[in-house]
Amino acid sequence: MNIVCCMGEWQAVRGSLSGRVGFVPTMGALHEGHLSLIRASVDNNDVTVLSIYVNATQFNDPADLAKYPSTLEADLGAAKAAGVDWVLLPDYSQIYADGYRYQLNEDSFSRQLCGTDRPGHFTGVLTVVMKLLNLVRPDRAYFGLKDFQQFTLIKDMCHTFFMPVEIVGCEIVRETDGLAMSSRNQLLTDKGRQLAGSFNRLLANAVSDEHARQTLAAAGMQVAYVETVGKRRCGAVVVGEGDEAVRLIDNVPVNAAEDSLPLRDIAP
Repeated sequence: MNIVCCMGEWQAVRGSLSGRVGFVPTMGALHEGHLSLIRASVDNNDVTVLSIYVNATQFNDPADLAKYPSTLEADLGAAKAAGVDWVLLPDYSQIYADGYRYQLNEDSFSRQLCGTDRPGHFTGVLTVVMKLLNLVRPDRAYFGLKDFQQFTLIKDMCHTFFMPVEIVGCEIVRETDGLAMSSRNQLLTDKGRQLAGSFNRLLANAVSDEHARQTLAAAGMQVAYVETVGKRRCGAVVVGEGDEAVRLIDNVPVNAAEDSLPLRDIAP
């Protein structure tokens, strides 16, 4: 496995690669969900590239950025074992040599769901993903469907800007109690982890979005939103309080007769 920290060096390397290239962009703190994306890439491409970069521009809360877990040594070991060929470790000065003067904004779906209380989040996400896709120039890029809104926006972005990359969505990997695997799960206290284990079940078993909001709140979670969009019930909750608060997101398929937030203008 090759590790590259200088993106100028990587651009020279990229020109020499042949065959189909798969790409898995991450912010590190790898878990089984990330590894499932890597395995999908390894199985379906000649070369697999992994990036590890904690993107500061998508954090609207500096405290949230400061406590984001970092496990680089373990991440590199897991990546090697999973069959990654190249790991990119850029830093802010290379990704944002422009000082973040250039930004990619989406003016509709990004303002809903997570966008309602995380201003600038998806601008940071879309900007960094476009930069990384331009650096790696993959044939396929892999994203987990836990972040359904993010996946939808990235796929639409690539469609809109005629980017020659297939955006592949991979199913959510869950813990035994149904909790969607996430790097943020590492931040949960024992009590918070026990409560978080009911998130998926309550979201899935509710008969309506409003019923889900009520049952999640009754269980002791702070509900940021529950909305059905694209035939999926999407939810975000906060577990814990103060410094122990952790925001979690999830989504489940539903047989909704009509989406409460229809994806009218988002590419399929």
